[in-house]
Amino acid sequence: MGKTYEDLKKWRQQEIQSAAAGHFQLNAFHDELMKETFQIAQAKVESEQGKPPAPFAFFLMGSAGRFEQQVLSDQDHGIVFDGDESSREYFLKLGTEISEGLAIVGYELCEGKVMASNPLWCQSITSYKNQITAWLDEASWQTLRNFSILFDSRVLVGEEEFLSRLKWEGFSKLENDPRLYSRLIDNFEFIKKGVGFFGQLLPEQRNGMKGDIHIKETVYFPYVNSLRILAFKQGIRTASTLERFKALSDAYPFLRGYQDDFLKLLEFRLKLKKEASTYEKVHLLEIDRLSKQEKQKLKRLIKRGNQLFSKTKSVLKEEIPS
Repeated sequence: MGKTYEDLKKWRQQEIQSAAAGHFQLNAFHDELMKETFQIAQAKVESEQGKPPAPFAFFLMGSAGRFEQQVLSDQDHGIVFDGDESSREYFLKLGTEISEGLAIVGYELCEGKVMASNPLWCQSITSYKNQITAWLDEASWQTLRNFSILFDSRVLVGEEEFLSRLKWEGFSKLENDPRLYSRLIDNFEFIKKGVGFFGQLLPEQRNGMKGDIHIKETVYFPYVNSLRILAFKQGIRTASTLERFKALSDAYPFLRGYQDDFLKLLEFRLKLKKEASTYEKVHLLEIDRLSKQEKQKLKRLIKRGNQLFSKTKSVLKEEIPS
């Protein structure tokens, strides 16, 4: 008898803390867990529905797509297949089985339903291309958000070329309508202020978060959003923020001073949130529990992220035709 989701859950519980010794080690462990979950799901669906009706790729998005997960993570994934629309029912069943399996293993269901069990994230290549065009034609806050989510992606299992074809479709559309870059910048514009006028950390006031800093929204997003928009501009397909730094540093030399900050941020949040008990808490830092040195480091990372986003906006405004 092969492995079960429950077996993988036990393995995760036993190994996650030792895997969390470093950022790269932890994310390699998440990849292995998710691959094995996928294999169990695929075997189950094939036993009931037969072999896949078309070639396909199962891909990760969000922090998993960027290879930037923490100890606890929710699900962000999709399926793209090369076949007609009659194949979608099969792949939706596979996507549903994957989502349910990952939930058992320890990955929370995505609140926004960015999962292969959702028809929006389980489409043929042709259908996805039409979807990308529709998203960019509408250019609303939500459609541009969906477009950005899709581009922070990488194939975990299957045909890598299928996802590349979708990304090239998006790059081509952006190149033909450069005004969309300004809309995308506007979409990322809101950055939660983390440091006050007098250099003090500004805690959350929302219920359940009072006295905390939301590290994802306040510290992390300015780096991720800056590198994503520059990757759009230069047609860079890689999803990892660190890989985007490397790929973009020749075109934008100012980035070189920020790559080390981002790597420090990844290790800093892992060290502080390694023992988090829930997915919600993995993003919250209790200011009162931070040492003086940790507070100083946090302030610097917040300021550097905000500087990076400001510089990115300035550079793009110079490059985009008015």
